[in-house]
Amino acid sequence: MSSAATPRTFRTPQPGEDVRSVLHDVAGHLRAAGVPSPQVDAELLVCHAYGVTRAELLQASILRRPLGALGDDAGLASLVTRRAAREPLQHLTGRAPFRTVELAVGPGVFVPRPETEQVAQVAIDEVLARVRAAGTARVVDLCTGSGAIALAVATEVPGAEVWAVELDGAAHAWAERNLDGTGVHLVRGDARTALSELDGTCDVVVSNPPYVPPGAVPREPEVADHDPAVALYGLGADGLEVPRGISDAAARLLRPGGLLVLEHAEVQSAAARAMVLDTGVLVGPRTLPDLAGRDRMVVARRDAPVDVADSPS
Repeated sequence: MSSAATPRTFRTPQPGEDVRSVLHDVAGHLRAAGVPSPQVDAELLVCHAYGVTRAELLQASILRRPLGALGDDAGLASLVTRRAAREPLQHLTGRAPFRTVELAVGPGVFVPRPETEQVAQVAIDEVLARVRAAGTARVVDLCTGSGAIALAVATEVPGAEVWAVELDGAAHAWAERNLDGTGVHLVRGDARTALSELDGTCDVVVSNPPYVPPGAVPREPEVADHDPAVALYGLGADGLEVPRGISDAAARLLRPGGLLVLEHAEVQSAAARAMVLDTGVLVGPRTLPDLAGRDRMVVARRDAPVDVADSPS
């Protein structure tokens, strides 16, 4: 059952109405339905329905142009009604921005979030440093979902060799669509065991795995009703069973000195650091914040083996 109340249907706007009035009415309809960002969503829905850019829309609004001047309506009333029912905006437009790229998304795949952009940034910073030092870097994105992190790395760091792993069939299909022709090596497989041929050779392993504990149902209808459960719930009493598998995979994939960057929930920071240490080879775990200052990722390095000749007798 949906966690959102059934909203009233939005009226069909007429071509002679001015753009500013229609935007005002759409935003008001979304606001009454509890949509968190009604004005931005109103603008993006009108842009999508009429095939115009936000700049073109805002210019038409300032000049009080009639709605018909934007072109033909591709179902604005239906789009607004569905958004008021808390269907994700990205499902309605079919697109999700992430850093410098835009991804195709829809039912069956986790919609990338702004907080994960900082996880990608930490990974990208490490990859850039490695490319500058060695000319190349090998990166693995585990539980890639839509392919967001993998695509961001491949786009922002020329010279990086990027691999992405996804097990779920629906999500893999979206990743395949987004990563086709980008040079990213996409593999359908279990993130815990995939890419054994790369063991000990990777410079960075990055992941936004499922980590929500089983009893912590998300409050937002866009998440609870539309994001696939397989992308949300990390299994185990603490939600960290899947992340533990990712940590173990990173321990075998990373070369000595390689970096793990793993997203987690704000309340899991201490448990995530302990989880990383439990691998026995990942050391120095640190918790880093997202752009809102919340503890949202753990980073750690693969320990370098001790040379027997240098060991104390």
